Amino acid sequence: MVRDRVAIVTGAAQGIGKAIASRLVHGGYTVCVADIDGNGAFETALAIAGDNAVNAFAVRVDVCDTESTRELARLVVERAGRIDVLVNNAGIAGRAAPLNEYPEPEWARVLAVNLTGVFNCCRTVLPSMLAQGSGRIVNVASIAGKEGNPNMCAYSASKAGVIGLTKSLAKEVATRGILVNCVTPAVIETGILSQLTDEAVKYMVSKIPMSRVGQPEEVAELVAWLASDQCTFSTGAVFDISGGRATY
Repeated sequence: MVRDRVAIVTGAAQGIGKAIASRLVHGGYTVCVADIDGNGAFETALAIAGDNAVNAFAVRVDVCDTESTRELARLVVERAGRIDVLVNNAGIAGRAAPLNEYPEPEWARVLAVNLTGVFNCCRTVLPSMLAQGSGRIVNVASIAGKEGNPNMCAYSASKAGVIGLTKSLAKEVATRGILVNCVTPAVIETGILSQLTDEAVKYMVSKIPMSRVGQPEEVAELVAWLASDQCTFSTGAVFDISGGRATY
């Protein structure tokens, strides 16, 4: 169990983010539950903190807004003293539609949350990590970013961008004590599935050799290792958690 380490998990009010935040708290981290849903973040922090309420606290953040992410980092350092781990989990699926019918505002919205949001949060925490000479950043991408899902052009493109950003940043800070990796889940049983059509979900599950969706807790275990001191020689890497769907 770790002690005195501080983690930020974005999009942590529910789903995969909530599972990651809970896993880190139980591993001894102090966790900032960050989400645009401030009330949801507060409820999650309360739920996962258990008897020791200082182990989790909530901050409302809009990852699309630079000032909001700067305030997030400031509040975390003020409250907990440092930032050791950033898990960029906030994301949206967006609409399912053929590319030639895909609305431009929806394209912009999905890219803003899923890709620019990761950029904003990384840029915000890096000064603190660089100053202390250590840190772990784990970005939640998607198998769609590697293979592309039909009728999900914005989502697929944004997650491919997260993979590229991960590799680029990892090389920049490889000698500075900061490791940057990403995970690429296949379909995970969360509320985001409600944003998709039944046809889209069936298509994605049909691609999984294990013939089932993944669970948030399974993703959380992988992220917890990537955030830990046991991860020492992996950076700029893409870790699949896809039930066998991944082909490279």
